[in-house]
Amino acid sequence: MRKVLIGLLTAVILAAAGFFGFELYLQHRIGSEIEAAFEQIRAAGGKASHGRVSFDLLSQTVTVADIAGESGSQPPVSVKIASVTAAGLSEPDVARFSANRIDLTDVEIGVEAPADTLLRVTYSAPSVVVRDYSGPADVRRLPASTSFVDLYRFGFEQLAIMKAASVVAPSLTGKMKFSPAMRGGGGDGDFTYSGLGVEGIENGKIAAMKADDFLFTFVQPAGKARKISGNLANFVAYDADINAMAAIYDAQKASDDRYYRVYRQISAGAFTVRFDQVLTMRVEGVTFDDLAMRPSRLQVAALTAMTPPAGVTPTPAQEREILETVAGVYEGVRIGNAEMRGLLVEAPQGPLKLATTRFNMENGKIGELAFEGLDARAPNGPVKVGRFALKSLDISNLMRMAAQFSNPAQPPSPNAVLGIMPLIEGAELTGLVAPYKDSKRSVNIDTLNLDWGQFIGPIPSRAHLTAKMSTPVDRTDPKQAPLVAAGMDTVAIDVDLGAAWTEASSSFALSPATVDLGGLLNASAGLSLANVPRGVFSLDPQQATTMAAQIEAGTLQLKLRDTGGVDLAVAQYARSKSVSRDASRRAMIDNIRAGSETAAAANPDAAAAVEALARFVETPGQTLNLKLTPLGKVPALQLIQLLKTDPLVALAQFRIEASTGL
Repeated sequence: MRKVLIGLLTAVILAAAGFFGFELYLQHRIGSEIEAAFEQIRAAGGKASHGRVSFDLLSQTVTVADIAGESGSQPPVSVKIASVTAAGLSEPDVARFSANRIDLTDVEIGVEAPADTLLRVTYSAPSVVVRDYSGPADVRRLPASTSFVDLYRFGFEQLAIMKAASVVAPSLTGKMKFSPAMRGGGGDGDFTYSGLGVEGIENGKIAAMKADDFLFTFVQPAGKARKISGNLANFVAYDADINAMAAIYDAQKASDDRYYRVYRQISAGAFTVRFDQVLTMRVEGVTFDDLAMRPSRLQVAALTAMTPPAGVTPTPAQEREILETVAGVYEGVRIGNAEMRGLLVEAPQGPLKLATTRFNMENGKIGELAFEGLDARAPNGPVKVGRFALKSLDISNLMRMAAQFSNPAQPPSPNAVLGIMPLIEGAELTGLVAPYKDSKRSVNIDTLNLDWGQFIGPIPSRAHLTAKMSTPVDRTDPKQAPLVAAGMDTVAIDVDLGAAWTEASSSFALSPATVDLGGLLNASAGLSLANVPRGVFSLDPQQATTMAAQIEAGTLQLKLRDTGGVDLAVAQYARSKSVSRDASRRAMIDNIRAGSETAAAANPDAAAAVEALARFVETPGQTLNLKLTPLGKVPALQLIQLLKTDPLVALAQFRIEASTGL
């Protein structure tokens, strides 16, 4: 029995010695592998060190203490971590390892730029927890280059081959130091994230990135300290593509013109910014859908290389180059839909509210930029706008035009300014209420819709305007005295005007063309011109005039319906002559008919037209119809001149049809 006990004790001792010996072996092996990884950083010109490495075989846990490193890239990136503990380690295969949980404590990351550039920033997190991690067993070799672009690309590529259920940092704080070389004298700032987390890292994708709250403060010493502070709540980014982010750092994709979706959606809750406690801006929420980037337009290395150092004023040539590059950046971003909700700006002159802003963008062009629910205050009273929208805005080419106009020694010509028109396809305005001059009355625009297109150079050959509005009658304007005398306080205006040139037939038509002056007159017209050459749409006045000589007048149709305007004219005539309204109407009719014989001598059809006009004045509520058809080729420019000097001779070149009816 004694021998049995001695043998058993010997076996236990040997087993224990083997266990701890194997644990020490693994600890040494793990320490060697960690040291080899750190040596890569040193070999690339950086700094790297660590403290004690311990390993618990039973719990499969490794702890590395006092990690410190600094990249060899410019600007350098430094990292300090008090300890890293990986628990539940395993090796699914020879190329990868997994951990149930990784805990990092007292993490500090710093990015320090050279003194003549913009920023130094330091991030600090007391705790970072990674769950269900899986990644490569061997650390990939760092790039030979010390460029921060190569380092960032390497980081994205590493992240793309990792997997984790979640990464959580309950809090993360940061400090910023802006260089005094910056315009305004630099400054200091700090920020804090709460509830920071990343979920679902797998196959180069991130399911969600979240932050419950983000607070920031920035103080800029410029004469006296200026302070900007704010906070952002409930930030969430869904379906991030790590490979797409890496593409803009990859020089091999400099010719890749495809769009890569970076995020499916980014949203945030309330966002508040305060400027020196004088102005406060608050946004209830923002959403961006389908964000994509095009590597050929967004190569970070090229964009960084052309950015002048802080404090250095770029030359006009450099400014033009920068604006041209910015235009390319807009072409490199696609946004399926962007929406900002509930904007409130509180300023000393009064609050400004905007319910919603929406836009989408692709290929440097905003499809529609819409502002809805504006409530602001002008110097003479409140202003409200239901909706204002630019139907399309080519922002990239607008930046390129700005580059051409950036030289103060060569101000843009009027012709060059007209080049902006093709960059905008139209505008829409609804629900405008604005104060009229200094009175308590207001101008109201129910709808105003303007669009144009079919450009010949910078000149549109098609346009359409619709408007429905009302404006107060100006009691101080002598020209509006008849309206005041008639007791009219406002005038309602309804307009629908369209014009288009057709190249195939060389014709120009004004259609539709209707104007309704509420309580006065309703008019509609149709006008056509023939033999309109393309060359008439020219910014060269001499060329346009020469080409215009070929234009011929076409048919003109006019329809006037009296809705009160005739009675207003009769009343005004009665007051001016101090006669009764009946006498005034008879005198006006007699004056019209008195010219009948003279008109008939020039054109036999004119007598019928004069008689129709007399009947139009004689009976309120009448409708006057006129149609003028050219008897042959009538040069438009000559016709215009004749209408100024001898209207009867001008009318003699047309067949006139006239009628009236209720």
